[in-house]
Amino acid sequence: MNLQTKNSIDLISNSDRHASACFCCLRSLLLCLVFICTGCSSIPKENYQGGVYDPHETFNRKSYRFTDVIDRKLLEPIADVYIKYVPEAIQLPVSNFYRNLAYPSVVLNSFLQGKVRQGLSDTMRFVINTTIGVGGLADMAGHMGFQEHNEDFGQTLAVWGVDSGSYLFIPVYGPSTSRDIADLPVSLFTNGLYYLAYVLSGPVIIPLAILSIVDKRAGLSGPMKIRDESALDPYLFVREGYMQQREYLIHDGNLPASHYDDLLIDDPGLMPDPEKADSTL
Repeated sequence: MNLQTKNSIDLISNSDRHASACFCCLRSLLLCLVFICTGCSSIPKENYQGGVYDPHETFNRKSYRFTDVIDRKLLEPIADVYIKYVPEAIQLPVSNFYRNLAYPSVVLNSFLQGKVRQGLSDTMRFVINTTIGVGGLADMAGHMGFQEHNEDFGQTLAVWGVDSGSYLFIPVYGPSTSRDIADLPVSLFTNGLYYLAYVLSGPVIIPLAILSIVDKRAGLSGPMKIRDESALDPYLFVREGYMQQREYLIHDGNLPASHYDDLLIDDPGLMPDPEKADSTL
């Protein structure tokens, strides 16, 4: 065995050991998150409101009001200017770019949920948009038939059987639950913007980060206006809307029949009268 061959074998062996170590670290992190969330969700549920466990409502409402002030004083005016004066031909590529940067999280969670075929499709979508789509500015994968999905670690934990736990409204960040909050570190470390911060200088990465916030707020402009125009209690409106959206995403839009039965039970007026039903037979 010559020296070059021996070095190649050593290099492969070291790579395998590093890959194994990384996998063990990832597995340990995920298990820790699961245990944390399971512990949070095992709290006795004594404060259910409309099917939502909200034992921290007093704090959550204060957090909501604090976040709402920041939004109305700072983020909303900037987002309105962005929507009004930036052409849609620029807004769309910007949104595509940031969604593509965050798409590795979708790829990872598709596989973690056992959706192998979807995970492969999501991988191809990310590769195509990153290369042919010039960093995701153009959704070339969508034109080629690769559907965009929405998966995160909170959904993965739900698929693994972890209960949603208590409802939380995190200052500035927004609505979440003790289960979904576990997605924060996973989304951070799978977002390309996090790694671009190590490559690009401050004068470049800071505007990119600010633009991502403006883009996200601009995308929420429609729902925010609906909240302001129709909600008697904005806090409850946001809470119910968030929980319903999470259920929709967890079940990929195919809600089980029990969810519709619960809606009927919550509103007795929608339940058929057994006596009237019998009289019609």
